[in-house]
Amino acid sequence: MKKLNKFLLMGLLALYASCTTDDFDSSSAEKNNQTQATSLSLTTSTGSKVMMQAFYWDVPAGGTWWNTVSTKVQDWSNAGIDAIWLPPVSKAQNGPFSMGYDPFDYFDFGEYNQMGSVETRFGSRQELESLIQNAHNQNLAVIADIVINHNSGGDQESNVYTGTDTYTDFNPASGMFYRSATDFHPNDTHSNDSGAFGGYPDLCHDKSYVQDWLWKQSNSVAKYYKNTLGVDGWRFDYVKGYEPWVVNAWVNEVGGFAVGEYWDSNVDLLENWTNNAQASAFDFACYYRMKDAFDGNDLTRLQDDMLWKRNPMRAVTFVSNHDTNEIYNGKMLAYAYILTHEGYPCIFYQDYEQWLDKNQLNNLIWIHNNKASGTTNILHADQDEYIARRNGNPGLIVYLNNSDNWQERWVSTNWYNSQIKDFTGKSNWEPYTQADGWVKLQAPPHSYSIWSTK
Repeated sequence: MKKLNKFLLMGLLALYASCTTDDFDSSSAEKNNQTQATSLSLTTSTGSKVMMQAFYWDVPAGGTWWNTVSTKVQDWSNAGIDAIWLPPVSKAQNGPFSMGYDPFDYFDFGEYNQMGSVETRFGSRQELESLIQNAHNQNLAVIADIVINHNSGGDQESNVYTGTDTYTDFNPASGMFYRSATDFHPNDTHSNDSGAFGGYPDLCHDKSYVQDWLWKQSNSVAKYYKNTLGVDGWRFDYVKGYEPWVVNAWVNEVGGFAVGEYWDSNVDLLENWTNNAQASAFDFACYYRMKDAFDGNDLTRLQDDMLWKRNPMRAVTFVSNHDTNEIYNGKMLAYAYILTHEGYPCIFYQDYEQWLDKNQLNNLIWIHNNKASGTTNILHADQDEYIARRNGNPGLIVYLNNSDNWQERWVSTNWYNSQIKDFTGKSNWEPYTQADGWVKLQAPPHSYSIWSTK
């Protein structure tokens, strides 16, 4: 999901549209598909380390963002990041001011003079391709934000399905993926799908023409982004707006890591979506339980059900993103939680680069990549304290303390007659575990310690 663009005309609020059955002009399309990727997609697996959300809402306009991110990727890779999630890369209705969530031309990456600019808010196509190649040179996968629920910026046309004029006539300068009333809802197939967003024309994914242009044909959005731009994976925006089979079909066609934004704290709904889409989902159940725990000062909420507890291979955990930043107190404890537990953690750009202690985050990333393996057991939870054990090799024990004082507890470990230490450096204890694996650990006030073998 994303914030509604402030330039959206109120008149769009009642409008829906539909999909065209006309055959696309293949000769024209192929002519526009001659650019070769400066760097093809990575073959390494995404999801084993940590993702960076490489933007925030209203990043500086003026076409500088791709270059800004490009200066960061080497440091991020050195820190242990394995993927960067970019905002929507194509030209949107509000041109140089848009964050990309009001898509108009899926094949204009900052090279056509339309919607008030040549470049996107983030920069030119050349700068985007340079960023992707730079990321790949640093062994970082590139995750593209895919907005296919709705479109914006079409011209007005007479719509036989509504009996009114609707803004559903899309004539992109790239010459790729023209759209008209039949390509949107309502149309001759059905009046709506799972959900519309903000009054924008709502794409109909049941139309073969739309499927062809989005993922099926050789110069579809999916194949162009992967084969020509070099994108490695996908973050699907507002997946509540269309059926999960769409994501499943996309990934079956082109592959790549995929995560959906199913914004709901109900873990049953999240799990159901991941099963049907055969893709990962952002773990909003985890996010809201962390909000209850750290801002609500009740760490027992960390015992509640979350997506990572049901299917860690399908859970992308996070503390903040471009849409929501509601964990104010104990944010570092929240990062200590997601970076020591199962799931694929995502770090928010502003948390890492501006708001929090980068050295502490880098330490947590190192711990995640080197110590956090195996299944999870919760060893203790009360209002102020939470202790959990990862059972891998070497595994770890994380101790969260949200009280005003240092705390100590005896816990059961998987290490026997072994010396351990706190890899955060917050405690200078280096105790030996007993023959039965028990040991006394400590954690500082409103902070955490993370223990493992030396």
